[in-house]
Amino acid sequence: MRTWAVLVASMLLAACAAVPELPRGDVLDDRLFAAPSQRISVDDVFAVSPEMKRHLATDIADDVRIKGPQQGLFDALYSRNQLQLEYESTMTRNAAQAYAARAGNCLSLVIMTAAFAKEMGLTVTYQQIYADEAWGRLGDIYLSIGHVNLVLGMRYSEVGPQYYQGETLTIDFLPPAGVRSLRSRVISEKTIVAMYMNNRAVESMAAGQLDDAYGWAREAIAQEPKFVSAYNTLGAVYLRHGDLAHAEASLRHALARAPKNTHAMSNLVAVLNALGRTAEANELRARLAQLEPEPAFSFFDRGIMAMRTGDYSVAKAMFTKEVERAPYYHEFHFWLAVACVGLGEYELARAQMKLAMENCLNRSDHDLYAAKLDKMNAYRSR
Repeated sequence: MRTWAVLVASMLLAACAAVPELPRGDVLDDRLFAAPSQRISVDDVFAVSPEMKRHLATDIADDVRIKGPQQGLFDALYSRNQLQLEYESTMTRNAAQAYAARAGNCLSLVIMTAAFAKEMGLTVTYQQIYADEAWGRLGDIYLSIGHVNLVLGMRYSEVGPQYYQGETLTIDFLPPAGVRSLRSRVISEKTIVAMYMNNRAVESMAAGQLDDAYGWAREAIAQEPKFVSAYNTLGAVYLRHGDLAHAEASLRHALARAPKNTHAMSNLVAVLNALGRTAEANELRARLAQLEPEPAFSFFDRGIMAMRTGDYSVAKAMFTKEVERAPYYHEFHFWLAVACVGLGEYELARAQMKLAMENCLNRSDHDLYAAKLDKMNAYRSR
């Protein structure tokens, strides 16, 4: 299940001659932003719509009676002949939105499943999974993609506090063997809500909706003040809004809680450069390089530069390095395919385009890659 942390919010800002000092202890400043254009409420995250309640009473009821509550719920939601949910990553939806769209990213589907489970009286436990770090991007925002799953537990008796003696069921999109081998920790529902709010903040920021982005980040912090990623996102929002002192305060707050957080460190380098404090930025950049010699997308950026100069051999080498350390990110496969076309290596290009199509996370990218693969195949058949 995917959760996002902003790595770098790329932008150009002129250095400010004078920056006002901020009051200590509070990194939020509502005066700088207009009211969000949409409702931002924790009450909406797990809210069960009338349509969801009807689904519970009709479509799920038989499965629950025959298979038990946990397995019945899972099969009714995720078997091919039931909802036919589609994995779709363009936005993080709340429970009702995911159900209405029959689609969502992993975090959305965790939230929707949890909403159904809680409506049935099942206990729900959320887990953060420590897998290899994965990457993505929205426009010029690089993202660190985390992973969570949920465990459906036992049901309270209707006549007392005793638990229904059924088995627990872990729901995860990773293969079961892979999940069991990874380290995990239980996290609170408040943290899940903060992750949802943070995702929405990142998505709003990528869309240029900074008032909304601030509102979502603000609510993420309100729900779980210990959630470091929300302060990092808030700092990126301030940076894009031109509020450099606030950006610095937010990012330093994140680093005070997590001193080796390279995401906040990268953003703080950008803030210090924008403030004209080059020496501090260089010092922090050197420390960052020690912690992360080859940061996410570093080979990708070199590959893009090589493509611009027509050096397809270097581009291929750089994109290959990114594919090796992030084999499931579609864009790396796509650009490797493009570099291979430049070198006349059409079979390898087709294979990489197919991998790009198979690993993309939304319908528009899938259709784009499919169209390019069809064009390659048509060219080969001539």
